[in-house]
Amino acid sequence: MKIEKLTDNKIRITLNMEDLTERNIDFHSFMSNSIESQDIFLDMLDKAEKEVGFYTDNSRVMIEALALKNGHFIFTITKFDYDYQDEKTSQKKKTLHIKRKNPSVNFTKTIYSFESFDAFCDFCTFLKDTLNDESISNFARNSDLYEYNSNYYLIFSDINVDSINLNYICSSITEFAHFVNSSELFEMKIKEYGKLIIADSAINKCIEHFI
Repeated sequence: MKIEKLTDNKIRITLNMEDLTERNIDFHSFMSNSIESQDIFLDMLDKAEKEVGFYTDNSRVMIEALALKNGHFIFTITKFDYDYQDEKTSQKKKTLHIKRKNPSVNFTKTIYSFESFDAFCDFCTFLKDTLNDESISNFARNSDLYEYNSNYYLIFSDINVDSINLNYICSSITEFAHFVNSSELFEMKIKEYGKLIIADSAINKCIEHFI
C-alpha cells in the first residue's frame, strides 16, 4: 500500500492484488459495497492519518476507485469539510462516498481454494438451496475444479460482471473457500500439475451428481 498526499484535501493510495490477498478478499467483493471493502477503505483512511496527516474527522469523504491493467488499484480520496451547521449534526462520523470508475481491463476470471472436496460440495449445496440453476449458470460461463497439492481449486472464467448475483456469490464463497492469486501463471501451474476433477460448469455438475 502506497499513500501520497496530493493536497491538504486530497490523497492518492495505490494497492495491488497482494494487499487484497492478505485480507482474503477478491476483486469483485472489493469493488462492490461489501462490508469487507468498507473495512479496507476505513483502514486506508486510518493509515493516511498516521503516515501523511490526512485527517477526515467531521468531513465528508469521496473515494474514486480505478482498476489498472497491471492489477493495481488507484484510489483518489477527497475530503470536504462540513460547515458549522453540518458539523453540529455530523456527530464526528466519517461519511464515505465511493465512486468506482470502470476498470481499464475486465477482471472476469478468479480462483478459489477449497481445503477438501467436501468443502466444495458444501458450497454447491449452499448455492442450490439459495439460488436456481439459471442464476448459478449466469454468474460465469465456465468453472473448472482442479485438485492440486491436496487442495481443490475452482477456476471461474468469463465472469458476468453484470450478474445480479455477483456480490452474493462472491461474498458467500468466502465462507467455504479462500481467494488465491488469479494470475495467468498460477492458473497455468494448476492446469499443468493439477488434476482436473470437474470440467465445465463445475458447480452445476456437482449439484447434479454429488448432491
